[in-house]
Amino acid sequence: MLLPSLLLASFAAHAAPQPIQAPAATEADHVLRDVQFASGEALPTVRLHVRTLGTLRRDQTGRAANAVLILHGTTGSGAGFLAPTYAGVLFGPGQSLDASRYFIILPDNVGHGGSSKPSDGLHARFPRYAYRDMVELQYRLLREKLGVDHLRLVMGTSMGGMHTWVWGETHPEFMDALMPLASLPVAIAGRNRILRRMALEAIRTDPEWKHGEYAVPPRGLRTALDILLLMTSAPVAWQAQYPTGEAADRFYAEWMEKRFATTDANDFIYAFDASRDYNPSPQLEQISAPLTAVNSADDLVNPPELGILERETRRVPRGKAVVLPATDKTRGHGTHSLPEVWKAHLAELLDRSEHR
Repeated sequence: MLLPSLLLASFAAHAAPQPIQAPAATEADHVLRDVQFASGEALPTVRLHVRTLGTLRRDQTGRAANAVLILHGTTGSGAGFLAPTYAGVLFGPGQSLDASRYFIILPDNVGHGGSSKPSDGLHARFPRYAYRDMVELQYRLLREKLGVDHLRLVMGTSMGGMHTWVWGETHPEFMDALMPLASLPVAIAGRNRILRRMALEAIRTDPEWKHGEYAVPPRGLRTALDILLLMTSAPVAWQAQYPTGEAADRFYAEWMEKRFATTDANDFIYAFDASRDYNPSPQLEQISAPLTAVNSADDLVNPPELGILERETRRVPRGKAVVLPATDKTRGHGTHSLPEVWKAHLAELLDRSEHR
């Protein structure tokens, strides 16, 4: 979700109502065989780690009726959705995605979390995956391993939001509704792409990287993490939370220490590089499911002044664009992981897509 967990925890401490206790998740690893990537590369097996909540139910025809797929952002994992400020706002009793009613699927994408990734041993020899590869692996996970042949909802944050747009085009009849958050349905260009390129080059041009065979983490990873932190920054919230130089310095030092110790440089490169050819724009008219796209006005990654979300979403037959105004509750790009701010739009989408 392109939002470091330590940063989100800090934001969440200032988010309002006390969340409800969400049910526990079940975790499992599933192995997909004979995986072909768009690059022409292949792997004999790919491991996908997944968390699920609730029980899969089927309609009278035998089709899955209550499955919800939620997709994380760049460098994240499905574990992020188990935070009290997310799961406790959406998955609890009586909430929009009550786990007693829905079968909630939270995969770790290839290259992330507990799934197959470069740091497992292949390093820079790992296949160069892209977003459509990731969506196809999600599809195979659902069909081959979880027995899910239809989705009530696909929803994602940041990279997961971009995956949601791709899902709507590549499998238009597979879901009843789509909710991409903190994303745009066009090729990554302009400042967004330049920031990503800066982060990649910070690692790749560091002699210590050694083409992926480093003995110690390359120093360029610190610069790449600096760029990631800026991309997910929220100036109004930060000023309130770190109003003195001492407080700001302490936050940055603690964040960098934790993040540098837990981030692999090769995994970071692959995760950021995967967006290189993302561009759903030419096929937006093929999205047939009701769609609500939600961004926030204080998002540095997807700034509202571009006007892209509104313009492109109008091309989706049943699409709706929402740009949340910046308030004391929004958190820049990280607003995507605070459903207290946007859950009303999710409820409206579920209602208008109920009889698709």
